[in-house]
Amino acid sequence: MPHSSTPAPKPPAIRPLPKLIFASRWLQLPLYLGLIVAQAIYVYIFWVELVHLLEAAFGNAQALQALITTIGYKTGTVVTELNETIIMLVVLALIDVVMISNLLIMVIVGGYETFVSRMNLESHPDQPEWLDHVNASVLKVKLGTAIIGISSIHLLKTFINAANYDEKVLLWQTVIHITFLLSAIAIAFTDRLMSRPQQRDAH
Repeated sequence: MPHSSTPAPKPPAIRPLPKLIFASRWLQLPLYLGLIVAQAIYVYIFWVELVHLLEAAFGNAQALQALITTIGYKTGTVVTELNETIIMLVVLALIDVVMISNLLIMVIVGGYETFVSRMNLESHPDQPEWLDHVNASVLKVKLGTAIIGISSIHLLKTFINAANYDEKVLLWQTVIHITFLLSAIAIAFTDRLMSRPQQRDAH
């Protein structure tokens, strides 16, 4: 006589108040959509600066002045042609935009996956490697690392253009960068301490 398969028990129904509280996570959706708009603005800024750099390389004086104004480059003489310092500062500014854009992607994708809803990207060929094991702690460490990278680019831009900054500005930017670095180390260390009990329980 064949065994009759018993149907799986249905999960208990969620009471109205907990259901409402849990559904409130969707209020974060407009925030992530807003960050996507910010991402599009960064793409536009990137291409505007890149076009100015290309035009300045071919001798366009207006594009050169636009670049000088954007990067805050100052010198005692009138700049009439593109030089290595300006190119370096513009390229660092472009890298800065890319790194901030990467930070936005981590916040948008990782935050939505962690706090709003699953994306079910397991079988997608373009799924980010870090999304496999993303959680609130991992996201904090990755964001801290990204902020350190962005701060490093800003500090390097300041040192290249140091003649146009006061010594106090240089000092405080260095102190802030070191603070970011120590904060990221503290977050990573705390996350490692908190994950040890879970690893022991797994064994």
